[in-house]
Order: sequence, then structure tokens, then C-alpha cells
Amino acid sequence: MDVGNGSVVTEFILLGFSYLGSLQSALFWGVLFIYLVTLLGNSLIITLTLLDSALSTPMYFFLRQLSVIEILYTTTVVPRMLTDLLFSHPATSLASCCAQLYFFALFGIAECCLLTVMAYDHYAAICHPLHYTMLMNRQVCVVMVGACYLMGIITAFTNSLLICTLPFHGTNIVHHYLCENLPVLRLTNGDSFRGKVGNLTFTLLFIITPFALILVSYVHILITILGLASAQGRQKVFSTCSSHLLAVILFFGTATLAYMKPGTNPTEDSDQILSLFYTVVTPMFNPFIYTLRNKEVMGALRRKVRDIFEIFARFSGLFDFFLGELREPS
Repeated sequence: MDVGNGSVVTEFILLGFSYLGSLQSALFWGVLFIYLVTLLGNSLIITLTLLDSALSTPMYFFLRQLSVIEILYTTTVVPRMLTDLLFSHPATSLASCCAQLYFFALFGIAECCLLTVMAYDHYAAICHPLHYTMLMNRQVCVVMVGACYLMGIITAFTNSLLICTLPFHGTNIVHHYLCENLPVLRLTNGDSFRGKVGNLTFTLLFIITPFALILVSYVHILITILGLASAQGRQKVFSTCSSHLLAVILFFGTATLAYMKPGTNPTEDSDQILSLFYTVVTPMFNPFIYTLRNKEVMGALRRKVRDIFEIFARFSGLFDFFLGELREPS
């Protein structure tokens, strides 16, 4: 649908997965399941790292912040997506589209920065163990996380302002399930040079640069690992880093493919499939990546489950005691 070449666009039509027809209902239930698992898994990590004193190290502080960002990041996308899957060609106002563009960029940038900080944390712990407590004290960790959010807030505002102030005339159809940089930029007059420069800058600063810094950290870590005399020591260090490295590959790999691939037909379905991975699927995988392969987290989970059973057992004992008192003849 076109609003007319001379008309100013005030709302967008998100086509989303309308081409799937009746299969949208199956996608709805699949995405809903993934979203609930994401909320439960990340909330579990937040709870464990807050309650268990054994998980009070900088690594688990950053992991808790990553889980918070994952919840906020996926919530920016999924609830609206689930709503849209229930309707045909749902409309969204320009203001709502810009708001989603802003928060999606904010939490996406914060996650990129936080994954980079986590790589530095591993680098400091493995390559400079004697100075680790000084390099990564509580104050430094809080400042680093604050800087990730601040970077996200400032850059997302600049990015959203740059895109949302571009002239939108003609078609108002977004071939996507969310308001993201590339799909929205395709609707601007003449595929604006200013928008292209902004998107390229965004990609270089918050996808390529963080990924390059993470690679540099892991090159130093690899050199240190190879220098360890003990095979057991190398295995322990590799096990510590493998979870983070897998999360980095999942997130940056799909994001790089989406933002750096050559220009194609804007109706191409591959855009949405790639976006599904880093907006919906990856946030679900992270809790499993960081818990199933982590003995400390699994130990903390077992302790908390045992504590819960003990509490229930005490309440059950009290209940049986009072019930016995009530049944006792006077």
C-alpha cells in the first residue's frame, strides 16, 4: 500500500511474516515459548547471582547485567511481534516506530559493549591474575556497566533522531516485523546518503569494533593458555572462556550477516530470518550456555533448590504438628 508520493507518512504497515499465511499461528506459539524460556532462564541467572555469595565475583556481576539486558532487549521486540502475528498488516505510528528503533538500538548497543567488557574481564583474570582484584574491583565494574548503558543511550538517541527526521514520502510498508535501521531507511526519499552514513557508522562502531576488541582479548588469552604447562590448567581456562565465546559468536555472527551483507531486494525473507536469531533465539540460548557448562552456577542452583525443599519440609512439619494438635481430643 502506498500513501501517495506527495503525502507525508505518519504510520507504517509492518508486513512481518504475513507471507506465511496460516502458519503465523504456529510461529506465534513458537516465539511465545522461546520468549517465556528467555524470561525464565535469565531471571534465574539474576536471582542466583544475587542470592548466592559464591557468585559475587566480577564475572557473575557482568553475567547478571547481561541477563537484565537480554530481558529488556527481547521485550523491546517480542511482545509487539506476538501481537502483530495475530493481525493482518498491523499499523504502527511513526512515534511508536521511532520508540522501538530507539530502545532496540539502546539495548543492542549496551549488549555489544557488555560482551566486550566481559571479554576484557576474562583477559584480566587469565593474563594478569596477580593484578585482577585491582583491575576489576567493584567500583570499576559498576563504572564499566554504566558506560555500556550510557553509550547505548547516547548513540541510540543520535541514531533514532538521524533516521526519524529523514523525509518519509510514498510507501509506508516495512518489510520486517520490527522497526530496525535498514528496513526503515529503505522508506526514506532516495535512500538518503545521511541515513546510509549513519548506518555504516553504527555498524562499524558497535558491531565491527567490539568484535575486533573481543578477538584481540582472546588472542592474548590464547597465547597465555598455550604457555601453561599443565594440560588441566589449559582445560580449566578454556572451559571458563568457551561460554562467553559461544555467546559472542551467536550474537555478533548473525548481527554482522544482517548489517554487512550486500544490498538485496527489500522483500527478501532472509532479513527477517537473520533478525529472528539475534532478537529472539540468542537471548534464549545464553542462560543455557552460561549455566549448563558452568559448575559454579549449577552448584548454586542445586543449593537454592535444596534450600527451597528444606523450607517446604519445615512448613510441612509445622503443618503436620498443628494438624495433630487440632485432631488431639480435648
